[in-house]
Amino acid sequence: MRLKRKILIMGLPGSGKTTLAEKLVPKLQAVWFNADAIRQEIHKDLGFTPEDRNEHARRMGKLADWATLGGGYVVSDFCCPTEEARELFNPDLVIWVNRIEEGRYADTNKMFEDPTKDARWDDKDLILTDGTPDEWCEKALEAIYETEKWDNQAPTALLIGRYQPFHVGHKTLVAEAVKRTGQCCIALRDVGGMNDSNPYDFDKVKAEIHAACVEFGDKIKVIELPNIMDVFYGRGVGYNIEQLELSKELQEVSATKIRAGIIGQDGKPTGKRPE
Repeated sequence: MRLKRKILIMGLPGSGKTTLAEKLVPKLQAVWFNADAIRQEIHKDLGFTPEDRNEHARRMGKLADWATLGGGYVVSDFCCPTEEARELFNPDLVIWVNRIEEGRYADTNKMFEDPTKDARWDDKDLILTDGTPDEWCEKALEAIYETEKWDNQAPTALLIGRYQPFHVGHKTLVAEAVKRTGQCCIALRDVGGMNDSNPYDFDKVKAEIHAACVEFGDKIKVIELPNIMDVFYGRGVGYNIEQLELSKELQEVSATKIRAGIIGQDGKPTGKRPE
């Protein structure tokens, strides 16, 4: 089942697309492409003819495709009034904010086509007709996370570590694991409180992981392990064991430095002098 990472919020001008995006983007920690802003800053050569609207949708789609390569979500809000434009954008999920009969532009009203009649329309796509922006956001999250459910029988990556604390380097490993395999089991060794290098207990680290990895939905699972020091397996049983290479910058992010207050969990210097 395809993950719903490339999200199109569409509808007539004034229907509430941007209002929904403002609510949804921080919940998903998503990249956000607002069509009006993109037109003003990047697509200045395009007008509002059917041909230019299609080109705008195609370019918006490419921007979103590139932004999803890291494994996160992308939200694009724009009118996208025709089936052809929506096909060129090629979303994983369509959210149609259908709250008004007419927008403020007659040409857009005239060309607007009901997206439920599109060949690509899926019954998992979403139509919003009433409620508050917060309620729209909750409905959108439900639709997005529907394909993010954990499946015990699906191919799964395993990451084992102490995560004392969980930081940006660890999150990069999780993102790569989810991207490659589809879901990731993060196994925490039970070392909390053993010494000064392991001050955090399982519940604290688990909460940190879930807070940092919200964009992966239920495609991650955090479990507790004994203090595993050796991993053995018998004859070839199909396991692929691989060290994931991080950038030099991320390799230098150290949990020891974080505990000492030298850097934050984002890997950036705190400005504090170590004691």
